[in-house]
Amino acid sequence: MTQRVLIAADKFKGSLTAVQVAERVTAGLRRVVPDLPVESLPVADGGDGTVDAAVAAGFERREVRVAGPLGHEVTAAFALRAGTAVVEMAEASGLQRLPAGVFAPLTASTYGSGELLRAALDAGARTIVFGVGGSATTDGGAGMLSALGARFLDVDGEPVPPGGGGLSELASADLSDLDPRLASVELVLASDVDNPLTGPTGAPAVYGPQKGASPDDVEALDGALAHYAKVLEEAVGAKAAEFAASPGAGAAGGIGYGALLLGARFRPGIEVMLDVLGFAPALEWADLVITGEGSLDEQTLHGKAPAGVAAAARAADKEVVAVCGRLALQPESLGRAGIRRAYPLTSVEPDVAKCISDAGPILERVAEQIARDFLS
Repeated sequence: MTQRVLIAADKFKGSLTAVQVAERVTAGLRRVVPDLPVESLPVADGGDGTVDAAVAAGFERREVRVAGPLGHEVTAAFALRAGTAVVEMAEASGLQRLPAGVFAPLTASTYGSGELLRAALDAGARTIVFGVGGSATTDGGAGMLSALGARFLDVDGEPVPPGGGGLSELASADLSDLDPRLASVELVLASDVDNPLTGPTGAPAVYGPQKGASPDDVEALDGALAHYAKVLEEAVGAKAAEFAASPGAGAAGGIGYGALLLGARFRPGIEVMLDVLGFAPALEWADLVITGEGSLDEQTLHGKAPAGVAAAARAADKEVVAVCGRLALQPESLGRAGIRRAYPLTSVEPDVAKCISDAGPILERVAEQIARDFLS
């Protein structure tokens, strides 16, 4: 019987999109098994690339002009199909929206992410999957909430400055004018991290340095976000404090906290995306699943796309192999995650720089090896 292959891989960050990974793997497999039935389902875990994965699965791409993290207008996209919108905060407020080499840990704002959510509401979305990750921001979602009607004022009744740093000046918060459509929409917070808002495992401490925050900035941001949560507690009650301590509140610089205040339900990003993309029927059809991402490492095991794909495939008793640029996991760890074997680009090209610059052709050669090992 001819084996059927499902390719459900994430992007190789900086080298290949998830769609390109699927195309290259397919080309390599078919060089060895010419008529091989292959289905591609590019996946993402809620971070950057999530909208692209939804579009590849048949969602319609919608573009809108919104504020970037520094306030300049950018063109951002969301995906829409049958009343479900997939919104990716990185499209509006991600690190990729900053000029090369520029960071703004204290002033970057999520206002544009709120505008993206509003655009999804305008488009008639009844369910919004809000994928968060890759953010340039640490503002606790205050910018996003402002774009949706919230008001954050200083002692003089003026709006506080944008960004997490400005929240130290917060005197009062008013969420009574939030967009009323939010009350009738199912909002799902899709994230691969479960950090709280503040503290040693909070957004500033863990993720602030990736966004250019110095130790002093981290301290200032942590204090500002703690103050923000306290003021919100006075405005909306005890749930504000409860949400600040909840898993996912610290996601993407605390935008998870803002989403929880909007009534979002937190779910692991890859689980949500597999549901939205239609992974279950595709998995049923397949005999072998090929997953992967740029680096298979300890982080992969904590909610990243390949781990989610492998867990679902193992539950369905399907064989899983993985492709990657770099492999930093032992065979035992891969086995526990449900991955039979991993194939790094370095297995056919030891030069790491070449693996990054020529990832596509090298991945095709890796896929040929998979075909010889598992399909021929």
